[in-house]
Amino acid sequence: MNSKMTFYILKRIFLAIFTVWVVITVTFFVMHAVPGGPFVGEKATTPAVQAAMEAKYGLDKPVMEQYFTYLKDIVTKFDFGPSLKQRGRMVIDIIFDGMKTSMVLGLIAAGISALFGILLGAVAALRRNKLIDRIIMVITTAFVSMPSFIMGSLLLALFAIELQILPANGSTPAGLILPIVTLALYPMAYITRLTRSSMLDVLGQDYIRTAKAKGVSGRDIIFGHALKNSLIPVITYLGPMLAYIVTGSLVVEQIFAVPGIGRAFVSSITNRDYPMIMGTTIILAALIVIMNLVTDILYKLVDPRITLE
Repeated sequence: MNSKMTFYILKRIFLAIFTVWVVITVTFFVMHAVPGGPFVGEKATTPAVQAAMEAKYGLDKPVMEQYFTYLKDIVTKFDFGPSLKQRGRMVIDIIFDGMKTSMVLGLIAAGISALFGILLGAVAALRRNKLIDRIIMVITTAFVSMPSFIMGSLLLALFAIELQILPANGSTPAGLILPIVTLALYPMAYITRLTRSSMLDVLGQDYIRTAKAKGVSGRDIIFGHALKNSLIPVITYLGPMLAYIVTGSLVVEQIFAVPGIGRAFVSSITNRDYPMIMGTTIILAALIVIMNLVTDILYKLVDPRITLE
């Protein structure tokens, strides 16, 4: 690794830390600016009991003091504090329990999306304007146009209720099939269209025509030149896609009752569980930042001609 690459990575790490700090700061103050509190809606809660609960969790202190205490706990101990609603449990433990399921869901869905998206996109590009190309484009357009909650509801109604082939509850391994398919369809369709467009552009380049004129085999042209170079825009999308699948599965996890981070995040918002909201937001923001950093580094590995600044 040369000095320029090292400097670039260090600079991006610094920007990543700064971005996460901005997310923490904005989320913290916006959350505390919203009227109400985590203990307001609880039954049989008198003002004295509510004040005692706020004092127990430090919510009676000035907002700036709470903010700096929270930052100190994160930096020094990676401690997001206890959950205000799931009494006796730490936020970090709840997040890690949810991430175990959400990460499995996201990684499998991302792998399926990338594999089939690149394959279908390459086939569509190589068979441009043929019947198979038109079929692939029609199907992918439908998947791109359909929101995940609509797709999830349709799959649930068809395979779990009507045909009764798969379980509707995502708490079992078999029950994760429908959520994985739901999460994979949109990214797969997008990667298919992206790969097709990029590969058509690459196939029209001068060096492809030169390779053909030199007698290079079609297989070597496709896999050695066209497909490799057409994957650069796809790699641009893969990093944010994985973060999107993991962080954007909120509705899907609700539809299929998947015990992942999405359900925990939605529940924390409705319950005004401040530490849980903050912890989940920080982890998800850090995941997105890290995936963007990995994506930028992969640019250089795939195409050495790309310069890093």
